[in-house]
Amino acid sequence: MAKERENNQAYEAHKERARQRAAEASKSGRDIGGIPPVAQPDRRAEAEGSLRVFCETYFPDTFNLEWSDDHLKVIDRMEQCAIDGGLFAIAMPRGSGKTSLTERAALWSVLKGIRKFVALVGADKFAAIEMLSSIKAELENNELLLADFPEVCYPIHCLEGITQRCRGQLCDGVQTRMKWAETTIVLPTISGSKASGAVIRVAGITGRVRGMKHTRPDGQTVRPDFAVCDDPQTDESAHSQQQCDQREKTINGAVLGLAGPGKKIACIVPCTVVVKGDLADRILDRKKNPHWQGERTKLIYKLPTNEEMWERYAAKRAAGLEAGDGGKAGTNYYRRNRKKMDAGAVVAWPARFNDDELSAIQNAMNLKIDNEVIFSAEYQNEPPEEATSELIIADADQIAAKVTGIGRGIVPVGTTHLVAHVDMQHKLLYFSVAGLDDQFGGQIVAYGSHPDQNKAHFYYRKIQRTLQKVRPGVTKDAAIYAGLEALADELLGKQWKGAGGEAWWIELMLIDAGDKSELIKKFCRQSKYAARLR
Repeated sequence: MAKERENNQAYEAHKERARQRAAEASKSGRDIGGIPPVAQPDRRAEAEGSLRVFCETYFPDTFNLEWSDDHLKVIDRMEQCAIDGGLFAIAMPRGSGKTSLTERAALWSVLKGIRKFVALVGADKFAAIEMLSSIKAELENNELLLADFPEVCYPIHCLEGITQRCRGQLCDGVQTRMKWAETTIVLPTISGSKASGAVIRVAGITGRVRGMKHTRPDGQTVRPDFAVCDDPQTDESAHSQQQCDQREKTINGAVLGLAGPGKKIACIVPCTVVVKGDLADRILDRKKNPHWQGERTKLIYKLPTNEEMWERYAAKRAAGLEAGDGGKAGTNYYRRNRKKMDAGAVVAWPARFNDDELSAIQNAMNLKIDNEVIFSAEYQNEPPEEATSELIIADADQIAAKVTGIGRGIVPVGTTHLVAHVDMQHKLLYFSVAGLDDQFGGQIVAYGSHPDQNKAHFYYRKIQRTLQKVRPGVTKDAAIYAGLEALADELLGKQWKGAGGEAWWIELMLIDAGDKSELIKKFCRQSKYAARLR
């Protein structure tokens, strides 16, 4: 019996020694040891003192072009917001690197230790996750950050991409308490680290934004003190007033309230205006939202003055692209005439142009030529009036249902009244002629402009044949008056042909007076067609 007891005790002692050896081995596998020293303390100190230096020093591949004046202004404002708080909305042209700058500003603020909880809010959850993934990639793989911020990056580096190691990781026997998940990261808890336990978490603006908080190991609950709402609208939401209203309410309410009662949160909103009156356009409007200190930058501040040469360039470029030369014909023309074509232009970022382009001016003009509406909105942050926020596009079946099959200028069968309408603009007169019946049904008979632009499609802002140019030497009002006289002769002074061979005359023409009410009234009184004008 005694012998059996002795054997049991020996066995238990053996098990305990084995357990201790396993525990020591496990601890040694989980313990990353001490934090390496900072490789270049002076370099780190300089970067901590300047967001611009931080970007240039640790992300040379991302920011590899010379800064523009607008970039430097935006960097200063982001830095000020991160340090002192406040709200800052910034619109920059597509491709200007505003998201990259914003991600680095968030990272800089936690590494420097001035912000402890950053909330990344995207147009949707997946957009916000992309931002966090970009930040995580730098912390995991950026060798320069690892060298100068080892207290943050070394424990992350030791995970070797295996997130399950977070739970048991030790640093000199003390838990680092890291979290490395898809929607949240908690930086290592390291004694003496400015970024110890800092949190970065994501949310979609249409998802659960309210109530973000994190409980530290000591039981203290912390809330976001810095928020980034990167491009908080989609192309679809920008065209919906209801969605714009809701997202604006979320930003001004839920996002700005993340810090908790009685506390203010610092917030940056990088954005791009899609259509006039959208979410970005509202936040940037200093009269409507002065607290956001909105700043709009452009791709080009002054367009070239030689419009004729740029039109020739556009034609040569289009022909070359159609022929498959990649735009070389246009570039060769620009190369030969660059000095004259660049005259008057002022670009925001001289270093921004593609390999197959010669300058930032050419780059900007190519974007303008390709799609002027997109250029005005997404590169100039000044969407045209016609790009409304409730745009409805007819589909092919709807358009086909409206096609009469009757030739232009022919009054359709069933018409009882032939009428016309003129929309007065300062440079041009738009008109339409319609055949109506007594039940207010009708069909368009003719439409166009005066002066005729001789094009099936044109932009008002780009027209060459204006009322003034075809009547040189007269005042604007005189040119409008003369244009109305000529258009009235064209529409009211002619006999229109019916589909059945009958003759028609326009019996009434309405003129939209715009801001020239007195001039239009005078014309209607004095015209030889006064009886048919209103």
